[in-house]
Amino acid sequence: MARILAAIDASAYATSICDHAAWFAARTAGPVELLHVIDRDEGARPRLDLTGNIGLGARSALLEELTRADEARAKIAQEHGRILLAEGRQRLLDAGVGHVSEIHRNGELAETVIELEARADLVVIGKRGESGNYSPGHLGSKVERVLRGSSRPVLIVPRVYMPITRTVVAFDGGPSALKALKHVVHSSALIGIPCLVVIVSGNAAQAKRRSDAAREVIDGHPSALIMVLKGGVEAGITSQLRQGAGDLLVMGAYGHSRIRELIIGSTTTQMIRSTKVPVLLFR
Repeated sequence: MARILAAIDASAYATSICDHAAWFAARTAGPVELLHVIDRDEGARPRLDLTGNIGLGARSALLEELTRADEARAKIAQEHGRILLAEGRQRLLDAGVGHVSEIHRNGELAETVIELEARADLVVIGKRGESGNYSPGHLGSKVERVLRGSSRPVLIVPRVYMPITRTVVAFDGGPSALKALKHVVHSSALIGIPCLVVIVSGNAAQAKRRSDAAREVIDGHPSALIMVLKGGVEAGITSQLRQGAGDLLVMGAYGHSRIRELIIGSTTTQMIRSTKVPVLLFR
């Protein structure tokens, strides 16, 4: 039984998050914890400079009015969160999930997920949050903080849900890639799902080492294949994905140092940005 922590907000990804969580819960007979976090900066008013020539009485009245406005915004945010959780819970129950609990917090998404993930086997979040609805070429900053801080497998979902019918594992032979491949082979959620292991390397000796390592893991898996490609990693893996057709991309997350990523970019981030399939990441 796998416990699933699914974080939703008011973005267009909320229904897809619930549907993907329901798919994994159905395959593992596990419960779902539905999380909504009210960001501590959400709706924060601009800080005003009241040190000018305005009178003391006027300043006090204005501060009291701003305080009342802040309290009203906080109440609206709380009620909105309760509605989101109730709707998400009903969607999960309608999909057949046996046990759904709700968690409503104030704070920061990544910090809250990292705090709660110890009791979860899988974290599910959308590719972007509320503020990222109109930024298709970008990965949400809160999402990236979750990915970099979480020690659990994290499923990043696109806007549109498709039942998973095939896994594509990006395999570079590193520790996180080995962890990801072993999970695909042994996970109860992915039993019976065909698996394609993609190795991108222009070096024959390196490609053989990676193929041998992958073959040891998938030995006995009835529907796993290994494919070796040359060229760029992102282009090679993307070419094997049936975008919007039920594929799940599985890969290790952030295999290089932050300094190197700042210079040449991160394959992890680029793959999440460019694909329209759910991405399951392992640290």
